[in-house]
Amino acid sequence: MSSTNARTLLLVPLLGLLWGFNWPAVRISLSEIAPWTLRAGGMTFAGLTLVVIALLRGQSLRVRRPEWPRLLLAGFLSIAAFNVLLAFAQLMAPTSRAAILTFTMPIWATLLARLWLGEALDRRKLLGLALGIAGLASLGLPLIRGGGLTLGLLFALIAALSWALGTIVTKRWPVSAPAVTVAAWQLLIGGAVAALGMLAFEGLPVPKMLAPRTLAALSFHILGAQALAYFLWFTVIARLPAGIASIGTLMVPAVGVLGSVVLLGERPSPSDWLGLVLVVAASGTILLPARPLASLKAAR
Repeated sequence: MSSTNARTLLLVPLLGLLWGFNWPAVRISLSEIAPWTLRAGGMTFAGLTLVVIALLRGQSLRVRRPEWPRLLLAGFLSIAAFNVLLAFAQLMAPTSRAAILTFTMPIWATLLARLWLGEALDRRKLLGLALGIAGLASLGLPLIRGGGLTLGLLFALIAALSWALGTIVTKRWPVSAPAVTVAAWQLLIGGAVAALGMLAFEGLPVPKMLAPRTLAALSFHILGAQALAYFLWFTVIARLPAGIASIGTLMVPAVGVLGSVVLLGERPSPSDWLGLVLVVAASGTILLPARPLASLKAAR
């Protein structure tokens, strides 16, 4: 393995930590910042960050006119609706449970790809789906029996489905532009949608002094989990196989749950922990290639 790839590999767990701790950071930020306002600012800043990255790399920001409708639809589903729904999910439900439910995204994407794109379900994907169903049952059945199902958890589940639908749209009607360009425009689309929601439901934000804890969480959300994380993500996927890069995303729900325990004082139940293990196992089975180490050797 080259020294460059070895150093890049160290960025994978860092990404998992940045995106994982973003869950409690967003929840803390929401204690003083309205959800539409938070998402409008966060997505817009992230989109502008990717614009800068694209320009520094000499990549074009141009998207062909016939491809704008599919870009708008995918951006609305996988970025705008996904992020706004999760903001309200975290206001109405424990962050740890919302993180676990949200990470069923690859499971729904696999099912929808089978139904709408005709993609085959091999043994690995079937195992992933079975683990995912078991994880949802572990989470949901105790809540149903105890009357603990909330609107916030429903929002988290709809957010996962919305992301999966956006993925299907992207697969079915791809946009012929660099990945960083597509992501930048989708985030800016998400920021514009959230800004409209902000104006409609919250009005223009009034500047105010935030508590130190909230300010620290907001700074981490914008600078760490948005600007830095997106820069690192596109650095990783440019140098390592997609399967290896995906390992970092598998850390996100686990770090999110642990962060919620440490920073928010949440106490997940045994069924929550079991659901977390099963959902991460399901996503790993679906996302990772059969031989991730072989893929890594190919990058030498």
